[in-house]
Order: sequence, then structure tokens, then C-alpha cells
Amino acid sequence: MPFEAVAKEGGKHQMWHVYLLESEAVKGERYIGVTSDLKRRLAEHNSGKSGHTSKFLPWRIVTYMGFSNPARAASFERYLKSGSGHAFANKRLW
Repeated sequence: MPFEAVAKEGGKHQMWHVYLLESEAVKGERYIGVTSDLKRRLAEHNSGKSGHTSKFLPWRIVTYMGFSNPARAASFERYLKSGSGHAFANKRLW
């Protein structure tokens, strides 16, 4: 399953996901976030529980990247929200 990571020993360990959403209703509306539970977080966005995204329902996942380290995931999210990160995302991820 893409939202879970399984360690070599067969046990599960937590993955962090940086995800890119696109509004299905409003062209050009995009959102970048980070979470440890991608299914739950998308459901929150689509049920109006997130401030900014509640105005542009529904949302779909464009892409996501998995990280085993939460600090690296948060750092990559911040990068994607920066000027050079926006340029990278526009060229490679959207």
C-alpha cells in the first residue's frame, strides 16, 4: 500500500509525506503540505476542516513524496513553498 512503509523485519514504521494538491473546482488553486497520514489529511481537506483549502473543494492529490525523517519532510515542504521551490515544482511536479 503506498501510504504505509514496511520495514525489512516486517514491522511498520512511520513515513512522512510531502503532498501537492490541486483544486478540482477552481483552476490554478494549489496547496502543498506535509503529513504522516495522507489519506486522513486529504479527507480533512475535502471535508472543509482546513482553513485555506475549504474555499476550493474538492481537492485531488497531484503527487506526493515519502520521507522516513519528519525533519527532512518539513524542510522539503518549506523549500517547495519558497521561490526556487515553486519554480522546481512548476517545472517538475505539477
